[in-house]
Amino acid sequence: MGFSLPSSTAFSMAIFFVVCAFLCMFPEPAFAKHARFTRHYKFDIKLQNVTRLCQTKGIVTVNGQFPGPRIIAREGDRLVIKVVNHVQHNLTLHWHGVRQMKSGWADGPAYITQCPIQTGQSYVYNFTITGQRGTLFWHAHISWLRATVYGPIVILPKRHVPYPFPQPFKEVPIIFGEWWKADTETVISQALQTGLGPNVSDAYTINGLPGPLYNCSAKDTYKLKVKPGKTYLLRLINAALNDELFFSIANHTLTVVEADAVYVKPFKTQTVLITPGQTTNVLLRTKSKSPNAKFAMAARPYVSGPAAFDNSTTTGLLEYEVASSSTNNKNKKKQLFTPVLPKLNDTLFSMKYNKKILSLANPKFPAANVPKTVQKHFFFTVGLGVLPCSKNQTCQGPNNTRLAAAINNVTFVQPNTALLQAHFFNQSKGVYTTDFPANPAFKFNYTGSPPNNIAVSSGTKVVVLPFNTTVEVVLQDTSIIGAESHPLHLHGFNFFVLGLGSGNFDPKNDPKKYNLVDPAERNTVGVPSGGWVAIRFLADNPGVWFMHCHLEVHTSWGLKMAWVVLDGKRRNQKLPPPPSDLPKC
Repeated sequence: MGFSLPSSTAFSMAIFFVVCAFLCMFPEPAFAKHARFTRHYKFDIKLQNVTRLCQTKGIVTVNGQFPGPRIIAREGDRLVIKVVNHVQHNLTLHWHGVRQMKSGWADGPAYITQCPIQTGQSYVYNFTITGQRGTLFWHAHISWLRATVYGPIVILPKRHVPYPFPQPFKEVPIIFGEWWKADTETVISQALQTGLGPNVSDAYTINGLPGPLYNCSAKDTYKLKVKPGKTYLLRLINAALNDELFFSIANHTLTVVEADAVYVKPFKTQTVLITPGQTTNVLLRTKSKSPNAKFAMAARPYVSGPAAFDNSTTTGLLEYEVASSSTNNKNKKKQLFTPVLPKLNDTLFSMKYNKKILSLANPKFPAANVPKTVQKHFFFTVGLGVLPCSKNQTCQGPNNTRLAAAINNVTFVQPNTALLQAHFFNQSKGVYTTDFPANPAFKFNYTGSPPNNIAVSSGTKVVVLPFNTTVEVVLQDTSIIGAESHPLHLHGFNFFVLGLGSGNFDPKNDPKKYNLVDPAERNTVGVPSGGWVAIRFLADNPGVWFMHCHLEVHTSWGLKMAWVVLDGKRRNQKLPPPPSDLPKC
């Protein structure tokens, strides 16, 4: 006796099989255009011999690459990155600018969110890209290892979501770095021993290459080959240790469309200014016909303070492709055009340029998250000072002192246990205190003549914030030892830049001029040399979050602190427990 399905059931089954077949053929169908993927990477930390400036040396790399491998993801994707340490240095990696919503264990700064990965050990960084798209980067976050351990993070929009600017023909990461002939761990170690500033780098690099202006480097020149009449998206990243950089391409205009993985109101410029820790996306529109010329792309430092610096220029080449029929043009000697960069100390350019960066603030990308009211106000002085020399050490500063850097006159002492572990397991005693000052201990003319006593205090101090607190921080540069621009980076959050200016912040009048309509949203901001910047953020991410100067020498000297953001009341407002493979100290 035969068996037949009722006609409605048979029809349903037929539909089911058709859908299954469709899914097998097209694993990413149109109706799943926002599907989230888990992307796996394996990073082997190992030594690699690299030759630059006629000298070969072993450097710490990821997978033997310098710069390191590119991470590509879409907004909403999960990243699982296994890091295995094969070198003698302890190491951590930081995913610079990634919000790390409730994934603080994956943020990476050594002794802040984790203990370092020791030799022969591994750790899996596991986090989701939430509400971000654009260019960020990853780098080592312990001592000076990020000199060679860095690479780009490219976050594409969700599938079928266009850019809010013309679709580029091609996208190209351009990473600026610094190169030392000496071992950078030795450089900073010697500086901390003597108490003086470290030796400066020997070259700047574009995508790891110094370029022809350095001795023995003509062959180590980055070349960007372009077609005429096309739009290119250049993803600029400043991974240099200690220098803000001007960047320009001869005879070409750049259109800035994004900063720190946030779209901005497009503006045209001949020169981009980018601090260590910042990323900037620019559109490059090539000429309509291939010119019989080559164009230098150049980067050199913006120098805002009295310290020694690497006064050199890295260059690459922008070269137009010539049609195969134009054999004559191929053999002609091409004229080389070079860009005109601002003066090394052009602070006025810096101020004007940074004021041009504004959020899109349109219906698709509103700036609605700008906190309009503030629950906690902080006024932080940032700058240099001195500390007494350690026992059994002779320092070369005045009266046997050593150079230090501080926020509100407190130079941060690195703990031996990760702050996040101490906080999560309620074991802060002996690790940190919660008395970081909200204001300087005493007031003075911050950008005028410095006080007679320039000694700083020291300690491992944090600020505790209840969940969802709205925070305003005014960062004030000081002229102690010398005024200088400080690129301040906040982990775990984007913040809004409400205003910046020269001289001392005026608490009565300057807040009246704040931009609450379309302020720039960033993760790293340059505190102007001899000036101030005001930022706001919402403390909606539980955990411990580092804030520090991204000039590595200043971080080494203690210009850093941490925010402890408490759990909220709801389950989705709490930090989950640490992963089982979290490194131990």
